Amino acid sequence: MTYKERIVDLLKENMSERCFKLWQIIDTQLPNTWDRPTSSTGKYHKKLNGNVPSQAEHVYHLLYSIVKIFRMFGVERNTTDLDKLLLAAVLHDSLKYGQNGANPYTDNSHDKKAADLVISEHKDTFLKLLTEEQFYILEESVRFHSGRWSTDVPKNKKFTFKDYNPETFFLHILDMLSTADCIQTDVRE
Repeated sequence: MTYKERIVDLLKENMSERCFKLWQIIDTQLPNTWDRPTSSTGKYHKKLNGNVPSQAEHVYHLLYSIVKIFRMFGVERNTTDLDKLLLAAVLHDSLKYGQNGANPYTDNSHDKKAADLVISEHKDTFLKLLTEEQFYILEESVRFHSGRWSTDVPKNKKFTFKDYNPETFFLHILDMLSTADCIQTDVRE
């Protein structure tokens, strides 16, 4: 089973039915970069064996972790509260290789572009499923998933997660753990 197939299965099992259908539509509109390396230069994201995971493997790390520990937020499976966390994880690097997915290298502003182009531009669609607060958390989580390195961090202000929602910090931690090869999933290599 490919990592993309694992992602689809995990989302189908854990998202609300309406959100899963929306994600399937979104996925057809995004560039298909699932098999591209999560580090285009091979400098980052290295696993213990020296390999760089694919975008799909990286996203699966985050999703797998979320479904194991989402209860820490007091949310239930197949609800919009869990949907916002899963959407943030599955969309956070969706434009990592640019809007059309053809960039030879990863786009350093992919966090901002995903938040702007994938989420904010489609606010009305997301609000058919999510509350305003849930939407805001989704958008913020994607926009600032790179933490202090995020594109939209104000230049003259010291970055601190105290200014953001816990879910934003959560996504950043999972992203960093995956980057540092610290997440173990059900896939044993």
